[in-house]
Amino acid sequence: MGFLNASTSFTRYKITEPVPKELWPEIPEKLRQFSFKEIEESAEERGWGWVCFDDMLDSHWHTAPPEKGAYLTFSLRLDTRRIPSAVMKKHVAIAIREEERKIKEQGKKYVSRERKKELKEQVQLKLRARTLPVPAEFHVVWNMQTNDVYFASTQAKVLELFVDYFAQSFGLDLEPMTPYALAISLMGDDIAEKLDTVEPANFA
Repeated sequence: MGFLNASTSFTRYKITEPVPKELWPEIPEKLRQFSFKEIEESAEERGWGWVCFDDMLDSHWHTAPPEKGAYLTFSLRLDTRRIPSAVMKKHVAIAIREEERKIKEQGKKYVSRERKKELKEQVQLKLRARTLPVPAEFHVVWNMQTNDVYFASTQAKVLELFVDYFAQSFGLDLEPMTPYALAISLMGDDIAEKLDTVEPANFA
């Protein structure tokens, strides 16, 4: 999902500190440094990184640069391997039955809990290697004049990943612009005490 769609949901952030002047020319290189790396040839469960706003397959910005006027635009690509629970359950059961057959030949009666856990982990790793990751793209628009950052998602886990990775990539912290935070930014800290005493209205 993203800002090029007919409609989208997004979360607005504010960078909490002034951006160092020396950072601006370094951002294209930092985007490449923390760009997305394919996980199809591995058994990794998730992979993420920055890609071109105009082409999620472009992690080198050959299609278009991130600079667009007063804005920086790029995307967070997140690839996730999802093993259906029924498939996982089936293959774990097969692995345990095979293990039970082997231990009976050795005169043992049952498979230990530790061994079942080990078998489950082995099955999970094997299935991951055979499962193609599902890609997802989330657009980022960074206003360089106001230091507002718009991120095209409202999913809690994706937001957490974005904030952490943004800080790791650029050394900058993001603050979500909730209605409360937005009111304070527009009217100053003096309004905080009044906002704390506001009672929610019931429109039902």
